[in-house]
Amino acid sequence: MPQRIRLALLSLGFVLLAAIATLLLAPSHTARAAGEGTAPTARLELVAEGLTHPVSLIEAPDNSGRLFIVDQTGQIWIKPTDGPRLATPFLNIADRMVPLNPGYDERGLLGLAFHPEYATNGRFFVYYSAPLRPEAPDDWNHTSHISEFQVSDSDPNVADTASEQVLLYVDQPQGNHNGGTVAFSPQDGYLYISLGDGGAGNDVGVGHVEDWYAPNAGGNGQDIEQNLLGSILRIDVDSGDPYGIPADNPFVGELTDFTEQYAYGFRNPYRFSFDMAGTHQLFVADAGQNLYEEISIVENGGNYGWNVKEATHCFSTATPDTPPADCPDTDPEGDPLIDPIVEYTHAEGGVVAVGANVYRGTALPEWQGVLIFGDWSTGFATPDGSIYAATPPESGVGLWSWEEVAFPERPNGALGHFLLGLGQDLRGELYALTTDTAGPAGTTGRVYRLTSTSPTAVTLDALGTTSTSPLGIGAVALVGLTLALGLLALARRQTT
Repeated sequence: MPQRIRLALLSLGFVLLAAIATLLLAPSHTARAAGEGTAPTARLELVAEGLTHPVSLIEAPDNSGRLFIVDQTGQIWIKPTDGPRLATPFLNIADRMVPLNPGYDERGLLGLAFHPEYATNGRFFVYYSAPLRPEAPDDWNHTSHISEFQVSDSDPNVADTASEQVLLYVDQPQGNHNGGTVAFSPQDGYLYISLGDGGAGNDVGVGHVEDWYAPNAGGNGQDIEQNLLGSILRIDVDSGDPYGIPADNPFVGELTDFTEQYAYGFRNPYRFSFDMAGTHQLFVADAGQNLYEEISIVENGGNYGWNVKEATHCFSTATPDTPPADCPDTDPEGDPLIDPIVEYTHAEGGVVAVGANVYRGTALPEWQGVLIFGDWSTGFATPDGSIYAATPPESGVGLWSWEEVAFPERPNGALGHFLLGLGQDLRGELYALTTDTAGPAGTTGRVYRLTSTSPTAVTLDALGTTSTSPLGIGAVALVGLTLALGLLALARRQTT
């Protein structure tokens, strides 16, 4: 063998050995976290683009595999299993909505839910912001509609816009804090609806009623007798006119009105979801005020504390940036103000919690049963949303540990967009709903599927920390080491 080839083999062998050492010794990505450990990782696979503000994504329960994407501007788009999203929206009700502010707006088409028997009855339900109805106070902002529609008899990819039946009108004093999720529980089959506290700030002002907690002026979060705001509702769309009230709703027999309430004490429970497995727990991301964001597990009749508390901390409408030293842990009936399972400051994780789903897919098996939640951004100026993974403490008591999900294929491992919510298909896979504008304008809206980052595998442990699996890096290192040693041996034999 010529000398130059022997030298080339030796050089290549040593280069491979150096690369393997770098691979094994290099530090991993470090993400924002409330615990120790290597950040969990995922890859973003583009599913749809050219949207404005995609706020929700669900799959129709009709075995078609079609994904339905809700755009805040009033459209629902279909992404079939093959090919791009369809050019014609499934539903367009922009002309029935209140005009949106392109700079920033929390109103719009906010939620979609298919009836569990959609495959045979074609019924689906939406939440949107309509102009203020005549019956509402003149100085209020708009009226939320929870409406039922039917799919077209002639085309499964088009809704019958003339079929609308408004089930519930909710007058809103301000334009923000609308909640907006509608979803059927896989446990009981009822429709759940989230409503914010009416808007403005601190749960005070026009349309915010007095409650039992005298130190704070207002508000709707703690009230159960004068309106439905600041609550998660539960109704039966298969009985009554236009709906029925489940017999085990917590205030049935106690209140004459507003018995739709299932749980209360929320500021803006914009996004919630049901775990697809186990006992189908309800997880809600409740947007905080000045200091804290929170994720909670919602129970029948639960009081989640707003505006007596913000997350686990006492709250004052007079000094919202300074938590008081003391506040009640129970309401006047002795029922607890339930603390969240996750809380974070705006400096730690972002300024608005926007999603909470338990992963039940197969693309990321190391995430199985892990709570994934998201935050809109660290501020308005730059698109800087984040996605986090959380797991409970071994004791089962106290706040959960959480760590930011890193995206190694993207600059700095960051999401790099405003995060408007998380979607989930019927296989349990998760989707990130993003945009690059703070308000509902433009065409920068995108939907990404969260999938594995090969060859590195990350395993979350019971404490919410992560560890890098040797199945990815180790396999690559072993192959590279074998090749390097082979090259060096070949070069040595050719010199002897």
